[in-house]
Amino acid sequence: MLFQIKSYLQFLWHSKNEHAVHSPFVFTLLTRCFYDKKSKPEYTILREYRNSLLANNNTIEVTDFGAGSKVFKSNSRVIAKIAKTAGISPKRAELLFRITNYFQPDSILEIGTSLGLATSALALGNLKAQIITLEGCPETARQAQLQFKKFNFNTICSEITEFSTYLQTESLKPKTHNLIYFDGNHSKKATLDYFEVLLPTITNETLWIFDDIHWSPEMEQAWEIIKNHPKVTVTIDTFQWGLVFFRREQPKEHFVIRT
Repeated sequence: MLFQIKSYLQFLWHSKNEHAVHSPFVFTLLTRCFYDKKSKPEYTILREYRNSLLANNNTIEVTDFGAGSKVFKSNSRVIAKIAKTAGISPKRAELLFRITNYFQPDSILEIGTSLGLATSALALGNLKAQIITLEGCPETARQAQLQFKKFNFNTICSEITEFSTYLQTESLKPKTHNLIYFDGNHSKKATLDYFEVLLPTITNETLWIFDDIHWSPEMEQAWEIIKNHPKVTVTIDTFQWGLVFFRREQPKEHFVIRT
């Protein structure tokens, strides 16, 4: 916790808003998407989705996995508590919706479904997008699947799988995903492994969003390595997220932006 406080103070010191951004691409993204304060009808659905989970006091067996699909922790948890503590916050769900709505990706990959709070924002952002979402815990995935059905999110393919196994299989037949949301394993090694195995799928319009880039010293190290990769041109650090673009026409620039 102390590390994250120090990291956040450093973020505040270096962060800027749209007035300090000279890139037309990033300036437009900030003014038309990040800082769009208008209410959206989709926000109501996001709240209903969240409230449905917060009202669910059923208990499920939550399983976490280590390397090689080995179970290293399993415990009983109340669904409402998972939704309250482990899911994306309401503010960030709305931002994720706006980002998806702004870029209109037609193919989305989410690494780490949990209860589908972020997945619902991705689905609402583009109702025609085909979404693949990966979750290692069968019971958690099943609850998310029930939610998707309840809210008629019919374009979501929910896969119960260990992330690295799935991605290694997919790397043999690379499929382009216009947007990838990384929220599965917040370790340096896993993050960089996912980054490398998915690089063959990028296009000029690809956007990757990494969650919790300041979670730990190791995650900050992973973020620096990603920023410096030769195929990466533009990054945006919002503290919670790191956005990565591969636009060849853009000069290499890194932005630290308050949201």
